Amino acid sequence: MSGKAGEVAEGGSAVDAVVREIRRFIAESGLTVGDNLPTERELCIRYSASRNTVREAMRILKAYGMVDVRPKVGATITDNRMARAFELLSFNTMEVSRKTFSDVQGFRDLLEVGSADQLLERVAHRDIEELYAINGRLADIHDLQQASEVDFSFHVRLIAILDNAAMLDVYNVMKPVIMRIMQKGKTRRTFMTETYSEHQGVIDALAAKDRLSFQYRLRSHLMTGFRNFSEEMAGAA
Repeated sequence: MSGKAGEVAEGGSAVDAVVREIRRFIAESGLTVGDNLPTERELCIRYSASRNTVREAMRILKAYGMVDVRPKVGATITDNRMARAFELLSFNTMEVSRKTFSDVQGFRDLLEVGSADQLLERVAHRDIEELYAINGRLADIHDLQQASEVDFSFHVRLIAILDNAAMLDVYNVMKPVIMRIMQKGKTRRTFMTETYSEHQGVIDALAAKDRLSFQYRLRSHLMTGFRNFSEEMAGAA
């Protein structure tokens, strides 16, 4: 896909393709910290991608600490990956800002959605059965805290398929803020209906080894949380 990412599919796959192409462009062009990336319009043309796709790709790269995007300046190469990781882990979890929410979900997107190929390659029948079993517990839980614990366990079990201890360690360290985000704007019934249904769709796609469906469903699930967060914040304003 050198030179052109293209709108190869709807949803997550097009965004992932542009993220990969931009990272390849940075490496092949020898760009270093402080160098500017092409403009949004130039990236759209270069990769035959929509403006929304390019913006989402830049959001993910920014969350990962690879670029900084500023008005009238555009995207600049940075190396804030470690700083971003410590920032995400150190803030007061009782005061989750909308930006922090977006950053954390962007990190989770990289970790979970970005690992789609490896997950589909490694997933076994036992993994699918255990994911269904964990998700099934959401239908019988009547406590918000317990429901968010099950939600977190679901995503930990998904990542565990990768058999990568470092990823699991990072995810578990971030548990307090992820749990707080999972509870934003949700009720017990939300977990029993929407979250349960979204998880089922993710597992179904994983079991079928349908990469595009898996990426789309998982990313949509993560972004549903942003909708809930926005609605709660608007109501409190």
